[in-house]
Amino acid sequence: MLFYEIKVNYQRQTGEDNPGNVKETYLVEGLTPADVEKRLLEHIKPFIFGDFEMPSCTKKQYFEMVTSPEADKWYKGRVELITIEDSGKETRKTVSLLVQATTAAHAMKNLTQAVNGYDCEIVSIARTPIMEVIRAVD
Repeated sequence: MLFYEIKVNYQRQTGEDNPGNVKETYLVEGLTPADVEKRLLEHIKPFIFGDFEMPSCTKKQYFEMVTSPEADKWYKGRVELITIEDSGKETRKTVSLLVQATTAAHAMKNLTQAVNGYDCEIVSIARTPIMEVIRAVD
């Protein structure tokens, strides 16, 4: 399934009679940009108070998604998968994994566990602006 990273700007009720402008990023699973935009709008519609816009919708590809139910942040891990060809030549392919964690150290631990068994090297791990991942309904 494909994922799209969607940035949204809208007014949200932030306190008693106090609407505030928010900019948020969501990762939404779907087949087309129209499909994921509709799914996201349905998801956040109860929170919208006033203006709403989606300035960007970008296709994203992740090798794997590592979830952690108690975590509230998303990190992007970059890993180089290493293969040795029959000729003895080493090839490296860089892939991205999305890791849910509470801290960067927790994300590194989860990423390390996820790639255990692969011949690879962890290149980087960085916090993403993703607020939530919205999966397609079965």
